Amino acid sequence: MTTASTPHPEHPALRVGLVGYGLAGAAFHAPLIATTPGLRLDAVVTASPERREQLRREHPQARAVETAEQLLADPSALDLVVVASPNRSHVPLARAALEAGLPVVVDKPLAATAAEAAELADLAETRGLLLTVFQNRRWDADFRTVRQLVADGSLGTVHRYESRFERWRPELKEGWRESADPADAGGILYDLGSHLVDQALTLFGPATHVHAEVDARRAGAAADDDAFVALTHASGVRSHLWMSALAGQLGPRLRVLGDRAAYTVHGMDPQEDALRAGQLPGPGWGEVAEADRGLLGTVDGAARHPSLPGDYPAFYAGVVRALREGADAPVDPRDAVAALAVLEAARRSAAEGRTVALTEENAR
Repeated sequence: MTTASTPHPEHPALRVGLVGYGLAGAAFHAPLIATTPGLRLDAVVTASPERREQLRREHPQARAVETAEQLLADPSALDLVVVASPNRSHVPLARAALEAGLPVVVDKPLAATAAEAAELADLAETRGLLLTVFQNRRWDADFRTVRQLVADGSLGTVHRYESRFERWRPELKEGWRESADPADAGGILYDLGSHLVDQALTLFGPATHVHAEVDARRAGAAADDDAFVALTHASGVRSHLWMSALAGQLGPRLRVLGDRAAYTVHGMDPQEDALRAGQLPGPGWGEVAEADRGLLGTVDGAARHPSLPGDYPAFYAGVVRALREGADAPVDPRDAVAALAVLEAARRSAAEGRTVALTEENAR
């Protein structure tokens, strides 16, 4: 059971309405919201009796609400809406919240298309409201460490970046993630590619060209479950990104090659498993065991390099700063527009068997 966060003495806690209590809502958003100083998980939308009972056990201070319409019926009762429902509902729910005058956090992907994402970003700007996207993988231990190594010059000039999210899930599961309907934004390219592309663009800037291979490999699969995306960045760096549900042996999570050194990491950041197991942020959160640290160096000698701890709580701490102090959003929604433009180009590339050039406008 979680407890409400202690608010700043000068401000009451911001009241949060969470839409969705599936994996994203229950394992990621609710625990992080409930443990972030300055936020209070006030209401959760879920019609499932089982999930309502789960909510009662895990967050007894939060009220259960049947529908998003009921949640938004009285906007004055909330200070923030978090959308953690299936992908096809992201745009209409975010739009409804913004039109009700409420700031919004949306789980990735922000939308099914770059055009829809841009419309939401425009609406938020017009209304003067916060809109941000839960790109939590920016706060993975491995990515934070790579970002530091790139920034401080430890790798020299980077020329190639390799990144993987691979799984061994040979059996299909029911659910919208396996849907081939474009409105569902299902399939592994949008599910895991949203993280991989966002990380690559965050590190190395806009992409100019996209080449992709996107396949449905498992028997009976309607949506893609195995994909490769190659990006050429305007900076000259080339990013190679893999995502798969059918990887019986996993490749390196990250490999970054520079003209001074390389950095290679195996294994996943520990935060997702911790949250799924019901653990909450606290002392030692996100720390990486020494044996799981990445290797930094060259063929002449490489050593385990200290990892920055993973820090998912930093996302919602950034939301509080944005709402209370006017700080920048922890994730700019225009970054999500740029990533979706890349994912759309990847689909075109795979379908047409060619490299797709991004225009300057949609590469931003």
